[in-house]
Amino acid sequence: MLGIFIALLSGALMSIQGVFNTEATKATSLWVSTSFVQFSALIVCLIAWFFTGRDSFASLLAMPHKWALLGGVIGAFITVTVIRSVAALGPARSAMLIVVSQLLVSYLIELLGWFGVDKQPFEWRKAGGMLLAIIGIVIFKW
Repeated sequence: MLGIFIALLSGALMSIQGVFNTEATKATSLWVSTSFVQFSALIVCLIAWFFTGRDSFASLLAMPHKWALLGGVIGAFITVTVIRSVAALGPARSAMLIVVSQLLVSYLIELLGWFGVDKQPFEWRKAGGMLLAIIGIVIFKW
């Protein structure tokens, strides 16, 4: 139950952040606002790290899969693409497309066992659910 609540909170925060970031971009530029977003996230993370455990940053160097450290780089492009999509489509349409894209790519990652994720068998029920989500976007758009 906690996982469901956290996922719902994450989705809500992502939608709000997309609107905030798009508004900040209007006052400056895409890369200035994105830099500020990433910098402010760094500050919050460092403060949380200071108060919650202080694990060593050096342990990152011992990671067997160095590609996993690209999350921050991807995060910068997530911020940029969300800003662009909210500006072009509005919050609701962009959020629906973002969620369906996340669902499709996540299912593909599970099916193919990419990035160390346990490989899962194909299920028609899940494919049908994704098709239903896509139909929902088409209905919402028109």
